[in-house]
Amino acid sequence: MKKIIALGGSNSKNSINKTLAVYVAKQLENTETLVIDLNDFDIPLYGIDIETTDGIPTEAVRLSEQFSLADGFVVSLAEHNGSYAAAFKSAYDWLSRINPKVWNNKPMLLMATSPGGRGGTGVLQGAKSTFSRMGANLIADFSLPSFYDNFSKNDISNKELKEDLIDKINKFKNEI
Repeated sequence: MKKIIALGGSNSKNSINKTLAVYVAKQLENTETLVIDLNDFDIPLYGIDIETTDGIPTEAVRLSEQFSLADGFVVSLAEHNGSYAAAFKSAYDWLSRINPKVWNNKPMLLMATSPGGRGGTGVLQGAKSTFSRMGANLIADFSLPSFYDNFSKNDISNKELKEDLIDKINKFKNEI
């Protein structure tokens, strides 16, 4: 059975990006989903001084080990001021010190959502331009704007957005 990591790139306890990632992962039949919550990893803010003095945190190593077990990634990124959330960026930086190909050349469905109408397109654009260099095999990307208007009762309520996402899920499914 294929193992999929569902990751919401936020440390919000009520992360809408985690909700979206888990929702999508549940659409994949015959897979086992490992939900990664950044709150479960006590990783300090990345800094070369910390790395030089203390080495790489054991929690970052543990997260990297989880990544190495995955056959694919469903990642939905929170957008803070047009970029990654600080918790995700710091974990990502530590992971890249362990393995420059953070995503292990595995298939990825990359997403973002937000309460606003842009749906995290700023962070999505940034991730699309860098994740491939960091070992992501980007199969498809998806933005869900206005999360609270378009997602209810554990489903996407907007028909056009749902059809678009289903198409992208199917592309991802074919690659894992």
